[in-house]
Amino acid sequence: MESPNLTIKPDVVIKPDERIDDLQCRGYQIIQNSGMFCFGMDAVLLANYVRFKRKGRYLDLGTGTGIIPILLAAKEYGEGTLTRKERLAVLDAIDRKIASDHPEIKRGLTDAKPADNARFIGIELQTECADMAARSVSLNGLDGLVRIDNGDIKEVSCNYKKASFDIVTSNPPYIKGSHGLENPDAPKNIARHEVHVTLDQVVAAAEHALKPGGSFYMIHKPFRLAEIFECLHEHRLEPKRMQLVHPYIDKEPNMVIVEAVKGGNSMIKIDPPMIVYKAPGVYTEQLLATYEGSAKR
Repeated sequence: MESPNLTIKPDVVIKPDERIDDLQCRGYQIIQNSGMFCFGMDAVLLANYVRFKRKGRYLDLGTGTGIIPILLAAKEYGEGTLTRKERLAVLDAIDRKIASDHPEIKRGLTDAKPADNARFIGIELQTECADMAARSVSLNGLDGLVRIDNGDIKEVSCNYKKASFDIVTSNPPYIKGSHGLENPDAPKNIARHEVHVTLDQVVAAAEHALKPGGSFYMIHKPFRLAEIFECLHEHRLEPKRMQLVHPYIDKEPNMVIVEAVKGGNSMIKIDPPMIVYKAPGVYTEQLLATYEGSAKR
């Protein structure tokens, strides 16, 4: 939701063609540019589907605006999660060296580690998108906990230690390069079409990054589900959970979320379908409860 009157952290630059949107989650915000690819419902649903691993390391492949690592970091501690205002107060206290003995301050100090120790990392190929995502991290006082790397998914095996992450997520391009109408805007085209990275390359990157027993979460299109399962199996990632997302209760699903476990046994659980709208522009109670419950989890 766009909120033009949101508080801006003084040292974060907001460019003329950018806006600040409210994530509706404990006060956290995100910078977006309508000329680039803005996050959608799919990214929010994917973040909500993740089962958290306390103190785990998270990697988001093709992070775009940084929405997924920011949401995951904002929700990890459930009711104990610091709000954006509290986190910024913690960082201000650190800057002024007057941190008190309050538990939330101590946790904030623990999380405020050097950037190379960040536990939530997002990889983004497009330099301008990566810069904008990094500024969103700073806007929320998440520096040290979240890091945005300007890099290529195809080079994950070169740039990140093998088996070093507990959770890998991805909201990859859905459409093969030779199918569908391409968008004339390069940033949007790269986000939607397999122009620079294929499904197999995304899954291969997840396989490299994940620890044995770690989980890979991906949202994609149902018409590619057979291909997705085949690709996961080829990379030793066993599908364990799946949820179909329907725009309306009487419409075919238009998204699917899959959790696969590295080296897992062969057995999959099909979760009840997610129905997004009960009327045009009106979210279902199921979707609202999922999002709000996840924010409090």
